[in-house]
Amino acid sequence: MSQPLKGLKVVEVSMWAYVPSAGAVLSDWGASVTKIETPDGDPIRYLNYSGLNPAELGYSFMYDIFNRGKRSVAMDLKVDGARELLFKLIDEADVFLTSLLPAARRKLGIDVSDVQGRNTDVIYAVGSGQGAKGLEAEKGGYDSISYWSRSGLASAITPQESSHPLAMPCGAFGDGQSGLVLAGGIAAAIAQRALTGEATVVDGALLACGMWAMQPNIVASTIRGVDEMPKSRRSAMPNPLVNTYRTSDGRYIALCMLQGQRYWPGFCKAAGREDLAGHADFASDALRAQNIEACIAALDEEFAKRTLEEWKSILATQEGQWDVVQKVGELPRDAQAVANDYVQQVPFDSGRTLPMVSVPVQFGREASRSRPAPDLGEHTDEVMMEIGLDMDQILDAKIAGILL
Repeated sequence: MSQPLKGLKVVEVSMWAYVPSAGAVLSDWGASVTKIETPDGDPIRYLNYSGLNPAELGYSFMYDIFNRGKRSVAMDLKVDGARELLFKLIDEADVFLTSLLPAARRKLGIDVSDVQGRNTDVIYAVGSGQGAKGLEAEKGGYDSISYWSRSGLASAITPQESSHPLAMPCGAFGDGQSGLVLAGGIAAAIAQRALTGEATVVDGALLACGMWAMQPNIVASTIRGVDEMPKSRRSAMPNPLVNTYRTSDGRYIALCMLQGQRYWPGFCKAAGREDLAGHADFASDALRAQNIEACIAALDEEFAKRTLEEWKSILATQEGQWDVVQKVGELPRDAQAVANDYVQQVPFDSGRTLPMVSVPVQFGREASRSRPAPDLGEHTDEVMMEIGLDMDQILDAKIAGILL
């Protein structure tokens, strides 16, 4: 099993999903990640997601997937004496990772100057809503607003006739992607430190990641001098082989044959419609673009004649690119996902297992193994002993309210 970050020590002070997901990636890549939680725990431990209530399930799968493989220390950073214990951890760390807002970091005395003033070799990594500079640097953010709404994603995906912008397709949609980017930035900072000896500050932001995803439309709209690009519609693409079609059993197949003329004859032959290949209105890229709505209508009619399974067999006989519009519950059974270990069944000490999606980057062509997320404060005593406290000192810290 490849663990490129094995031996790296990370101290994480964060909550919810964005920054914790970055810590989860680092953990899967082999780093030892110690998460500092309040005595009440990360709020995501209690999040009711789509009717899946942790109080009823007995666990929070949202906490589990974004905190896998970490160690949990329950510590109240607001209590006198807690900061010194935290700094003892940071003294031995390679990375300090946080989602706390600047005002909170200053109040607790754990801002950049505090931490790097204590440990000049530690990489200070922050995940924010809108970035470290500007009038809104102190403002909080969530992926539904900073990533999805503000970046233009929600507006771009919402049909013109919709009364409201569409919501994200799943919870933490932007958090998970932004956390992966932040983890990559931390890995780059680790490489920089190894090459130059310099420990830097790494800043990631939900808004920045949403803008990165929307980069083609941001650039195109600027060139065209408009605030928004035309809404997607089926006839907007002048190539009928770049579209989605409905099968007779109500499923959908997505075609993405960008080289239309190359694939059109073979597609028509496989579909049993060689007449379309030489049709006076559809015989070339230019003609298909000119008659795009009629061409799409002809393919709509053809796809509606056969089931998904029938079309899968047909399309497998031609060279053009296509795929099935899958439902999320089908992914753990997807043959390619299984072959590449894209979903892992992670066992917990309680006897339950939880499917977790593997980090989408592999080393040595092996998936990084995921481990269970910790119970609240599960490793408090263990971690405190590692930084030199004995059991009497740990008990004193618990009585003082520093530790759970």
